[in-house]
Amino acid sequence: MKTFSRRTLHPSTDRWMVSYMDVLTILLIFFVAAAAQSAMPRPVSAKSPEPLPAPHVAQPPNPELFKPEQKLAALGLDLKREPRGLVISLPQTILFASGDDAVTVEARTTVEEIAAILREIPNKITLVGHADTVPIHNRRFKNNWELAAARSLRLLEFLARDCGIEESRLSVASFSSFDPKDSNATPDGRASNRRVEIVILDQPSQ
Repeated sequence: MKTFSRRTLHPSTDRWMVSYMDVLTILLIFFVAAAAQSAMPRPVSAKSPEPLPAPHVAQPPNPELFKPEQKLAALGLDLKREPRGLVISLPQTILFASGDDAVTVEARTTVEEIAAILREIPNKITLVGHADTVPIHNRRFKNNWELAAARSLRLLEFLARDCGIEESRLSVASFSSFDPKDSNATPDGRASNRRVEIVILDQPSQ
């Protein structure tokens, strides 16, 4: 007589168990890889170098001032090119008596020769008064500010009234003793600092 086991095989259940194990294995591999990836040191991104500032390029001299500069130099004047324009430095001894603001008779010829060249160009002109550090002592001027300003104003009036320079082109300024050209420790240096500058500006009159 034959005996049969009561155990019944279920092939579909076994297949489900195999698939479940595969999923678990895949998930385990995924989490291990993710953990390993997070533990790795991240590369430091290199910062892009900051751009260097553009080098300062000096503006070339205004070519329109070349010709008047040559003519003024032929007069033996003290000339200097600066960023503001062409500067003519006239010592006090050429223009004014000591402590005074009236343009002397002897100075008129020199100023008229300069004015003849200024009339040929349209540029604006600033007259800048300077003094030395020795305090002024007279009844007309309280200090070197007033003296330097008055001298530049008297020169403006002479250029406009006697030399035919349009007033719209002219302006005045005073630096007193605070923009020295030379040392104030010597008589020659102080004499150099007492001056009026005729500054031919780069921009023409409007």
